[in-house]
Amino acid sequence: MSLDKTIKGLKTSFSKELSKSKTSQDLENFRIKYLGRNGQLASLFEEFNKLPAPEKPRFGKELNILKNQLTDQFQNALGNKSENSASSNIDFSLPGYNLPDGNIHPLEQITSEIKSIFQSIGFSVAYGPEIDDDYHNFEALNVPKHHPARDMQDTFFINPNAVLRTHTSNVQIHLMENQDPPLRHICCGRVFRNEAVSYKSFCLFNQVEGLVINETSSFAEMKGTLEYFIQEMFGKDTKMRFRPSYFPFTEPSAEVDIWNSKLNQWMEILGCGMVNPNVLTNVGYDNKKYQGFAFGMGIERIAMIKYGIKDIRLFYQNDKRFLEQF
Repeated sequence: MSLDKTIKGLKTSFSKELSKSKTSQDLENFRIKYLGRNGQLASLFEEFNKLPAPEKPRFGKELNILKNQLTDQFQNALGNKSENSASSNIDFSLPGYNLPDGNIHPLEQITSEIKSIFQSIGFSVAYGPEIDDDYHNFEALNVPKHHPARDMQDTFFINPNAVLRTHTSNVQIHLMENQDPPLRHICCGRVFRNEAVSYKSFCLFNQVEGLVINETSSFAEMKGTLEYFIQEMFGKDTKMRFRPSYFPFTEPSAEVDIWNSKLNQWMEILGCGMVNPNVLTNVGYDNKKYQGFAFGMGIERIAMIKYGIKDIRLFYQNDKRFLEQF
């Protein structure tokens, strides 16, 4: 029998027997018979080796095509068998599995709560660049080059004139440069400082800062705004106090503490003050006509106080045992 007829006969018998193979064992026996190391396809390649040299190119091509075709047919049949077997083993009357619920990250929960509180009293939410130039991060905020206040925070410099922002106050400068008063905004986002990582400090954290600019704002209005926020966040009976402080971009400045009854001590919660007239001048506002107040807080600090968390690093470790508690 010529090799042509042998190839044709193998194709025919392969298809007929494959269609009759119903079980997994049938398919395995079929594979060994036709595609195995000593199977019928392998015997054709042995016959090929005996052919005269002039005939080998044509039959070599045909045998390779045949091998690919038969292998594909078998794999398709095997795949269909697997799908049918899987379907037949499923009892669709059984109850389904309960998939675990996801959790919103505690920092995002606190951020959303802070935004909701301030939005309820007329604040809008603004965002700005995490990489900014030295001017918007420092100089416009009354912190010129070589000012001693720059020693208060180590900075990640991208180049001599670009930094990873050290606070969200840069957003306030962008807002004032592009909008006329009155302004009433909070600014949220990540900030970066080159600090040693420990249980109480990290190289990045999240901030919310507030800014109010108009013709009539006062320290009393700022105090009332922050009292409202603290009572909404920590409870109506929360004790708080204002302490004199210093920030180059506000004058006068203060820090706000709340009383922690569990630890029996005051804990700093935020900084605030009346916007320094120099900052208003830097953004082109008339500091004789307009005035305002600003405040800022770390979201991690709020979360740690509210939830009793003692290590800031837990927020960034993606430990499910920690995150599933919120």
